[in-house]
Amino acid sequence: MAAAAARCLRARAGALRAAAYCTAAPQQRQPPPPPDMKSHLWSRYREAKRASKELVPSIMNNMLNPDAIFSNNEMSLSDIEIYGFDYDYTLVFYSKHLHTLIFNAARDLLVNEHRYPAEIRKYDYDANFAIRGLHYDVHRALLMKIDAFHYIQLGTVYRGLSVVPDEEVIAMYDGSHVPLEQMSDFYGKSSQGNTMKQFMDIFSLPEMTLLSCVNEHFLKNNIDYEPVHLYKDVKDSIRDVHIKGIMYRAIEADIEKYICYAEQTRAVLAKLADHGKKMFLITNSPSSFVDKGMKFIVGKDWRDLFDVVIVQADKPNFFNDKRRPFRKVNERGVLLWDKIHKLQKGQIYKQGNLYEFLKLTGWRGSKVLYFGDHIYSDLADLTLKHGWRTGAIIPELRSEIKIMNTERYIQTMTWLQTLTGLLEHMQVHRDPDSQMILEEWKKERKDMREMNRNFFNAQFGSLFRTDENPTYFLRRLSRFADIYMASLSCLLNYELDYTFYPRRTPLQHELPAWSDQLCTGTFRIPFLQETVQIK
Repeated sequence: MAAAAARCLRARAGALRAAAYCTAAPQQRQPPPPPDMKSHLWSRYREAKRASKELVPSIMNNMLNPDAIFSNNEMSLSDIEIYGFDYDYTLVFYSKHLHTLIFNAARDLLVNEHRYPAEIRKYDYDANFAIRGLHYDVHRALLMKIDAFHYIQLGTVYRGLSVVPDEEVIAMYDGSHVPLEQMSDFYGKSSQGNTMKQFMDIFSLPEMTLLSCVNEHFLKNNIDYEPVHLYKDVKDSIRDVHIKGIMYRAIEADIEKYICYAEQTRAVLAKLADHGKKMFLITNSPSSFVDKGMKFIVGKDWRDLFDVVIVQADKPNFFNDKRRPFRKVNERGVLLWDKIHKLQKGQIYKQGNLYEFLKLTGWRGSKVLYFGDHIYSDLADLTLKHGWRTGAIIPELRSEIKIMNTERYIQTMTWLQTLTGLLEHMQVHRDPDSQMILEEWKKERKDMREMNRNFFNAQFGSLFRTDENPTYFLRRLSRFADIYMASLSCLLNYELDYTFYPRRTPLQHELPAWSDQLCTGTFRIPFLQETVQIK
């Protein structure tokens, strides 16, 4: 898990927290209190604070490598014969200008085609507002972060651009749990009675921000509106930016502005080709757009590297619909009517379906590894229905690990975990003086949790964690991706016979010392200071 990064820190800090479990089981009776409980508790507090500070230098000596590949499932690259790729945010990365373009174009479509107030043009795209993986309550017009157990992280619920008070959230949802029947469907959509939509795509960041901005305008100006209509109109406007070619034409017209060249895509593909690996591309993007982008980042001969190229595949339907045949696209982008008996190298094909793809190529099972950035559209069906190995590209991973490597973050997390253990152990003291001190510690813990959230994103925190639990995003990432990394360039750090081993995640009832051993003993996660390269 991305969790892998936090796991070491939490495991080490958790050694202090877990000490209570090693000494004795929970007592049926309250132990006799020391004569002066105030002095006793504050003495234990100072002792814990000192111990947590002493722990920080050893953690600082084991920085995490932002360019490592992390494993959810054991997988050896020696078993992989065929590598498949998505295009957007997998082979190609985009600059910050793209999301501004999408936001502005969709905002203008709302005004020009859906007759929304022209005043919404005053809102600009804020790249620091939303994070991927958030849920949106379509009927209540609320954007929020939900954990792996369907609990809303209080303090991360937004109506428009303003946070909703915890008390109001609890009143609306009769607590903070979202029932299964209200959650998004398998692909994160709000359909068939599901009231929640999950935004899993990197392209969805402008959509979330636009939804929030228009909501904000209506609320601030006391304009009565139907949230369901707003959601649909924004969704349609974002879709039209893609399908009407607005985004594609803008990128093609100024490719250097929008496409980042620094991800070493060519080097990765060349390495695989040199080792005799077969490669294919399946993307929802159109032919001319992909061709121009690949020529820019890989070279004019990019098609020579791929055995099969499929465009406008309409994933995830491509993986499930058996009816649509492939069509060949000629050099001028014209669709041919020939029946396809073989998928030929150097040619580009449109539409089709995975079942026909498997029939024509014979590429089946665990010898295929497919990379994509969308957990649902790219990876879910492949791992569940077809047995392919899957790799998730999570660009946010690199920046989050860099934050987790900072001394301030390590100090905060170490003390937060230690204080949590102290609260857990000392809660047996029920006298008024003790309870007053414990309430003070709880307030400090709450403040530190908010500080921890702000390290990553002031509104929603980390992509991978709520306060303690994994996010719903990470739950799906762990289920549908065998490995995950910040970019394909991470593959350059590994030989193609390397085996990825998932870290043994300590269960709640396992010996606490084992979790500490995960980071200090034989089972190591990829640390930054290690001088010997993995490859």
